[in-house]
Amino acid sequence: MRNRNVPPINENIRFPKVRVIDTDGAQLGVMSPREALGLAEEKELDLVMVSDKADPPVCRIMNYGKYKFEQEKKAREARKRQHNAEVKEVKMRYKIDRHDYQVRVNHAQRFLKAGDKVKATVMFRGREIQHTDLAEELLKRLAQDLEEVAEIQQHPKREGRNMMMLLSPKK
Repeated sequence: MRNRNVPPINENIRFPKVRVIDTDGAQLGVMSPREALGLAEEKELDLVMVSDKADPPVCRIMNYGKYKFEQEKKAREARKRQHNAEVKEVKMRYKIDRHDYQVRVNHAQRFLKAGDKVKATVMFRGREIQHTDLAEELLKRLAQDLEEVAEIQQHPKREGRNMMMLLSPKK
C-alpha cells in the first residue's frame, strides 16, 4: 500500500498511455509508460506522474529526489509561517485597584495583538462569591476597554469559584 500524497513513479505508473513532458517543459507527446521510462532512464532521471486526472495522464521526466526535497521544504516553510492561536489568561479579583486593572488591560491588549485569545478570570475567595454581579461588571468593563482589538467569544459565566470570559482578536 502506497502513501496517498506520493505520486506514482517509474514502474508504478499503471496506464496504457501517458502524455510525457521533458525536463525543460517541452511536450514529448503521448506514448506508453515503458517508452517514457526508457527516455527517463537515458537521462538518468525518474518518470513522475504529475496529474492522473488528465486524459491521458501527464508524466514528467525529473529528478524525483530533488523534487521531493523541494516539496518538503515548501511544506516546512508554510508550517513556520503559520501562527497557532494560544489562550492566554489574565487573572484578577473583583476588588482590583485601578492601576492593577490597567496593567491587566495592557497585558490582554498585547496578547490580542499577537493573535492569541485571552481568557479573563475573576477569582472569588470566601464570602466574595456573593458579589458575582460586581465581577460581571468588571469583565464587561474589560471587554469595553478592549473593544477596538477584541470581540467577546464567550460572555462572562461562573465556573465554581471563578467567573470567566473569553476574548478573541478582531479580524
